[in-house]
Amino acid sequence: MTGRYGDIDYPRVTKLGMLLGATLFAIGALGELAGPALFGPLPAWEHTLFFDMEAIGVLLLLSVPFVFGIALPLTE
Repeated sequence: MTGRYGDIDYPRVTKLGMLLGATLFAIGALGELAGPALFGPLPAWEHTLFFDMEAIGVLLLLSVPFVFGIALPLTE
């Protein structure tokens, strides 16, 4: 039987969303820290890319558990 939002496996989506957020944050942080040490000065677009990856990773880490772990299962 499908629910209001389809047949969503909330625990799986929550775990994958958290993993994606953590991965984006880790790649962004490592790029900001290790990039200049390994490759010299980075262009501005790479700094922007790494910062955006960190910011999106943090947003995912904060929002995914509430949306897919609490809010959507309670509204079904």
